[in-house]
Amino acid sequence: MKITNIIISATLLLSSSASAFVVPSSTTTLTRSLRMSAPVEEESSDLVRSFQVVTTAATTAFLTNAAPAMAAGPDWGIFEGRTGSLLHPVMMGSLLLYTLYTAFLGFQWRRQRTLGGDIKELQAQLPSGISSKADIEKAMKEEGADMMKLKAAMPIAEQVAELQNERKELAAAAPRDQHFSQGALLAFLGTAFAIEGPLNTYARAGKLFPGPHLYAGAGLVVVWALAVATIPAMQKGSDTARSIHIGANVAGLGLFLWQLQSGIPILLKVIEKTSWP
Repeated sequence: MKITNIIISATLLLSSSASAFVVPSSTTTLTRSLRMSAPVEEESSDLVRSFQVVTTAATTAFLTNAAPAMAAGPDWGIFEGRTGSLLHPVMMGSLLLYTLYTAFLGFQWRRQRTLGGDIKELQAQLPSGISSKADIEKAMKEEGADMMKLKAAMPIAEQVAELQNERKELAAAAPRDQHFSQGALLAFLGTAFAIEGPLNTYARAGKLFPGPHLYAGAGLVVVWALAVATIPAMQKGSDTARSIHIGANVAGLGLFLWQLQSGIPILLKVIEKTSWP
């Protein structure tokens, strides 16, 4: 605003200086002759000096006020108030709960995928030709059946049946698809609001405050990216990629919890320093 006023004043001053050399249309021949006899160099010198004074003042004012004006930045409105400032902690707290449920779905899918191997190991302990509880019951009705051996195999067959039912229930719940879709949404929203937080801080304070909370947030975005990057190899059956995926998400959960406890003091300060909306 100050710079604008100076520029307007400079324009008016230049206009008034220039008007001093404008000759009214009603001047007489004597005035024109006197004007022609005046030194042109003196008039030009006066105009140049006036212009130099104005431009020097405007330049000085600009250099003096430019830095504060730029530091203040634009008016972000509600984004600078308490509403915009609380958007980050509310969303990140919700995403922490979302992370826990997404992790639960991931372990359910892992359980469904590994149940087949567990079932095969138990079936290998059953007598030859028997793979289920129904097979044992049928064999007991036959003449000359080894009852002791069949009765000893019954608990194993019951365990096989339990695991098979569990696998059917997990398959019906489709945890793989849910884990994939929720993980993708988590990576998107988490990254978006991890960026929104520092932007909101800069809009309010004009600077960032490096510390554990900011570092944990940056690290969290990195491990999210790592977890997403392992998906193509996981789909091809790579156990190494699965181990990296799980490790990255466990590390991400740790960083998330660290970010939670380091963000509480910041949240209290934001509530203290801001006002609605």
